[in-house]
Amino acid sequence: MAATSSTPAQALTAERILEATEEVLRRHGPAKATVVDVARALGVSHGSVYRHFRTKAALREAVTKRWLDRTSELLSGIAAGAADPEARLRDWLRALFEAKRRKAGADPELFATYMVLADESGPAVTGHIADLVGQLTGIIRDGAGTGVFTVPDPAAAARTVFHATGRFHDPGYAREWERPEAEADFGALVELLLRGLSSR
Repeated sequence: MAATSSTPAQALTAERILEATEEVLRRHGPAKATVVDVARALGVSHGSVYRHFRTKAALREAVTKRWLDRTSELLSGIAAGAADPEARLRDWLRALFEAKRRKAGADPELFATYMVLADESGPAVTGHIADLVGQLTGIIRDGAGTGVFTVPDPAAAARTVFHATGRFHDPGYAREWERPEAEADFGALVELLLRGLSSR
């Protein structure tokens, strides 16, 4: 019996805890979800969860980072791709918009939960934004190196592009993403930014 009772703890990983936490958050919401709920969903004691994540705040931060990392990983493939920089930039911005819009539309309850968690999770959000701006910087630097873009400071240009497109990836604007004119507005903004980057 002792071996059987210890099996869940032995099999417990940070990834399993994060998956269970996401489900608990979906079911209960961020205000009511507890570490005890997560432990119950996994069939372990809450102490076992705390051995992986020292506090409830640390667990929520890790869940938020995991959620944000999914988008970062999707975009990193585009940023490092072989397409020309202008195509990569256009594709990258499109993928970011579509990823955020898909999350908001496919699971609105969980998306609302993550908006709450993101407000709590300064380091996770700050790191996510830095990663995305870094990816943009790489694309724009490649464009500047080949003469496609004419910008003296790719990092500054990347920050400008990121903030200029905030309406299409900042969760605070999620309700606007389904407006009939959202697609046309997004396309017009991207073309304007590309013209600005390549202006001589």
